[in-house]
Parts: sequence; C-alpha cells; structure tokens
Amino acid sequence: MTGLKKYSALAFALTATMALAACGPDGVVSPGEGAFPPGGGGGTGGGGGTLPPGTPAADCPTGFANVGLIAAGTLRVCQLPSQIDGALTVPLRAGTIYSISGRTSVGSDRGVDPTAPTPGSTQGILTIEAGVRIFASGGSDYLLVNRGSQLFAEGTDSQPIVFTSRQNVEGTTTETSQGQWGGIVLAGRAPQANCANNGVTLTSPVTCTGTVEGTSAFYGGNTPADNSGRLRYVQIKFSGFEISSGNELQGLTMAGVGSGTTVEFIQIHNSSDDGIEIFGGTVNLRRIVITGADDDGLDTDTGWRGGAQFGIVTQRPPNATSRSAGFEFSAAPAATPLASRFVSQPKIANWTLVGRNSPTDAHTVAHFDTGTDATIINSVFTSVTGSLAGCMAINDADTGTSGVTFSSVFMSCPISYRAANAVLSAAAFTAGTNNTAAGTSTLTAPASGTSLSNQTLTFINGANENAVVPASASTVYSYFVNTTYIGAVQNASDTWWRGWTCGLTAGQTC
Repeated sequence: MTGLKKYSALAFALTATMALAACGPDGVVSPGEGAFPPGGGGGTGGGGGTLPPGTPAADCPTGFANVGLIAAGTLRVCQLPSQIDGALTVPLRAGTIYSISGRTSVGSDRGVDPTAPTPGSTQGILTIEAGVRIFASGGSDYLLVNRGSQLFAEGTDSQPIVFTSRQNVEGTTTETSQGQWGGIVLAGRAPQANCANNGVTLTSPVTCTGTVEGTSAFYGGNTPADNSGRLRYVQIKFSGFEISSGNELQGLTMAGVGSGTTVEFIQIHNSSDDGIEIFGGTVNLRRIVITGADDDGLDTDTGWRGGAQFGIVTQRPPNATSRSAGFEFSAAPAATPLASRFVSQPKIANWTLVGRNSPTDAHTVAHFDTGTDATIINSVFTSVTGSLAGCMAINDADTGTSGVTFSSVFMSCPISYRAANAVLSAAAFTAGTNNTAAGTSTLTAPASGTSLSNQTLTFINGANENAVVPASASTVYSYFVNTTYIGAVQNASDTWWRGWTCGLTAGQTC
C-alpha cells in the first residue's frame, strides 16, 4: 500500500432515540448526495410486516439489539452482536436498518487446519438477505469473518446489500466523503507468504499464518479451496481507515481467502485507502467496480494466486504524496534469491482502469513491484490529457525478472511508462502480444447523470478499444470466460454494472 494518510475517527454513539433536523422530503438530512428511501426495503422477513412509508419497525428481530431510530425517526436501528457464533440471519424488514459497532466478529479463529480446529474456537455463519442495509459510525467499526467461519451476503441486481456509513444514512455524505467506518475483512486458510519464520521456503504452498492488516486476526494455511462464503451484489461505501501508520482497513480486505469463496458483483465506493486489498490466498473475483478509492483500486500482496475478470476502476484526483494506482501488485516480502519466494501470481482479464489526472509522475495507472509474476490480458489502461502519470510501471528488477506478461492490453495515457521505470516497463510490455503502448482512447460515457464528475474519461469501449483482438482468456486461466472484446464493458448495450451499483447511473447516487 502507498499514500498512507491519517484520518480522525468519526465516532457517534447510538442513542435510544434521535431526531435529525433539516430533513428533506425523502426523510434524510440535507444536503446529502445519497439518500435511503424512508422505511426502506419493504420486506416482511423477521416479523417486520408491511408498514406505511416512513414508519419505523416497532422492534428488532431476535438476536439484535434495539438501539433506537435514525433518518428523522423513519428507520429502526437493529445492532448486530459483536460476537456471532453459530448461525445468524439478517432479515430484510420494512422500516429497519442494521448497524455494527466496534469489531464485529463472525466466529473466532479456528486455526490453519480445517480437520483439527483450534480447541475452544467457535464457528459463525452470517447470512444477509438481499436488500438489507448495514451502517457503521466510526473507523474502529468493521466486520471480520474469521478463519473457519463464513459470510453469505447475496443481494440481487435490483436489491443489492449495502454496507455504508452513518453519515450516508443521515444524508450528509458528498462525492468526496470517505473513511467514515472500517470495512469488511475476510480471513481464510488458503496459502500465503507472510510467514513469521523468515527461513521457510516459499516456492510451494505452505502452512503459514500471518496477521491481517488493520486487525489482530490470523490468516493463511494450506487449504487452497477454502470457502469463506459468498458475496454477490454488494456495495461497500465510504469505508477505509488507518488504525496506525502502515496499518489500514480497506473497503474489502481478503486475507488467505480460498477459491471456494464466491466474490462477484461487488462495488467499493470512496474508500479512504484501497478499494480491495488481497493478501495471499487463491480467491477469484468477477464483475468488480471500484470508484473513488483514495489509494489503490485493487492492491495485492503476500502471494495471491487467483484471478479477476471484468473490473472497472475510476480513481479520484490524487493525494500529492501518494503513489496510488488502479492496480498495485506486490508479492512476498523481500528475500534472496527470488526463487525462494512464494510470489504473487495475479491473473487479470477484461479490466478498464481510468487513471487520475496526476500533477506528478509519482502515480501510475498500474504498478508492479517486489517480484510480482502477473498476467494481464484484454484490458484497457487510460488517463486524462495533461496527466503526468505513466500508464504503467514495473518498479524493480525482480519483477522484471519474474516476468509480468501482457497480452491484448490497450494503453492510452500522455506518458506510457513512468520515467524512472521506463526501461523495465517497456521491455515487459513490448515482449507481450498484441499490445498498444500509446493508443488513443475512445472510451464513451455511461448513462447520463453519472456522478463521476472528477473524471473526463469513462469506461464503455469505443471503436479503438474494440478494434483490439482479445486473447483467449480461458487458455490463460480456467476461471476466465472468453470474450470478443477487451476491457470491462464492450458497448452501451453491455450493462452488467447497471442497477446494483451507485454513482454510475442517473438517479442512483451514492
């Protein structure tokens, strides 16, 4: 991670009742960018019943604490327990919104071996119904799913599950709001390279435990197909928080998460650190949208060996001291020789990165470091006219030696390679097949009404992008599906991102 920043904790104590002033007709405080409909989610699960619009539920489901009202008294706040053991379902109910306070743990750490769980440990299984909304009030509030436990958060394209900040529920967030709560952390038993024993050989999967950044939770093991649950059609908004220098929570952190886990149709919006950070593991991702991350969009570390297909990253204007990127891929901690590392092997297909209008060359659209052995195919890297950031940088000789492979990648930036890394970067990029180092982007706008006002490039392919012949994705990685185009979004008829995201479609603000 780069561009580390300190943010003040924005903690607000929930009270038994609350009245919020200056409310607009939608029942939330003005002047907010985002607004929840009063009484939201007209479901009846858990006994909520059918209620008139703007009427809070009278009570909370069993297992949740009734901590009062929010949004001008239109929603009942039902708080999740801080420790979830056994099975707990968060039901969709009329007039109800849910909250987390402090570290909310699903299960306790069960150790590296699924056949011999740590004595005294507990398993939790948290299920969240489609359309449910959960908020948090400060930087130390986050949801942690421990090794051996699972999260099943499965929304739909019309009823995504929303994790957000208290300020967003109250209607006081803006397009620049960020860092208002912690985020979501999944910890699993898949292999990773952050070993306490520096003498261990990392050339093959090993039983290796590390501590998840921003928490005291453990991750890692020797179960590549470990299953931490399913996340589908989920928004995570205004999250990310620096616990201490170099120790941050992201929007979504996955540490040692295995390939048995499903992660698809996920949006991270306005994280104050990275959108998604992956530490080791073998998890695969599909249909990802990362908007407005203050640090990197997708950041990988400590031996991730999974794949990600179909992703959109649009970045906010840069912090002058950061080296933030759409991608920042790092491998194992430094070791000699390179062959002794269990290096990261990220596989990427069909992503569109819309870079920052950077005033310095400290930024790149895609950054590769510390021996990362990445494969990038069928993707588009862009930045706006006048940006001083290079489209791509390979930062060290180890990464150049291990080999970043590019195929059918279209770059369109005022500067193709960051000057300090131009030789290594150009050598790797031109060694690939069917790549364009200095193209002219013809990306087109999404639906009218986009709130991405800090971007002048958008993410739907134009003629120049669609003219590139794609590589065979399934040949590169079995998880990938073949496409007839490069980039995340082929044309205006390709609307996989629409409906379940915010900020990309008219009337769906964040």
